[in-house]
Amino acid sequence: MPELPEVETVRRGLEPVLQGARLLQVRQNRPDLRFPFPERFGERLEGAVVERLDRRAKYLLFGLSTGETWITHLGMTGRFTLDGAALGEFEDAPPTLGKHEHLSLVAERSAERRRVGFADARRFGFMGLIATPEVPAHAWFRDLGPEPLSNRFSAADLKAGFEGRTTPVKSALLDQRIVAGLGNIYVCEALYRSGISPLTPAGKVSGPRLEKLVAAIRQVLIEAVEAGGSTLKDFANAEGGQGYFQHRFDVYGREGEACHTLACPGIVRRIVLAGRSSFYCPACQRR
Repeated sequence: MPELPEVETVRRGLEPVLQGARLLQVRQNRPDLRFPFPERFGERLEGAVVERLDRRAKYLLFGLSTGETWITHLGMTGRFTLDGAALGEFEDAPPTLGKHEHLSLVAERSAERRRVGFADARRFGFMGLIATPEVPAHAWFRDLGPEPLSNRFSAADLKAGFEGRTTPVKSALLDQRIVAGLGNIYVCEALYRSGISPLTPAGKVSGPRLEKLVAAIRQVLIEAVEAGGSTLKDFANAEGGQGYFQHRFDVYGREGEACHTLACPGIVRRIVLAGRSSFYCPACQRR
């Protein structure tokens, strides 16, 4: 499933086309994805101007001139696509139906038109339309923890979230109520960089180790966004390209391989925590 860096990569790819654009010729090609589309979804989008594109955790938020926010979760295989060429000012642009494409529209900005599609082969993604003032209190957002790329994210946040928890720190970091947007890949990588075993009880991580973990989380995410995210199977950015951070993994997917830490004799191990594969070096990641 796309994690924070992949969703942020998609947001940045769509922003130059959609920010300030009017949505035209909206076509909804099926009644549902993971959940049914909102009532009169296409009608409510058509004619609206996208005033801003934001991201919260793994959600894309398109703030509309109508006073509503269009919410999209990519699920496992959801992807936005942009046509390779801009549409002419007077060109009629009936969207061409792509494979597994469930929503399509034309975005008009400064007399230039671009076609945007949303495809989702497995249909685990979903969309919503929420009155903008009500977004923070909506069930999808009200319990989310701090954004790890925010300057406000700190060791104090993790300390409060980990307090009294005996669950492994790896599992705790996947809890979106503690930190928003983190997923399996980047938690594995951040724990490796901070030298913390994924098996460490969350409540036992304290002091300088929390500071180191916060720094590692932020740096891993920044590097991943700069690399366009990670493509393991399905992820592609809005232009159809792949991410490249998978070529820089220190532990994720490297079971049985040598640790990347200089002079460390460790071999990367794979274990399963809460049904998820966890990769770590038992020699340099300590409880």
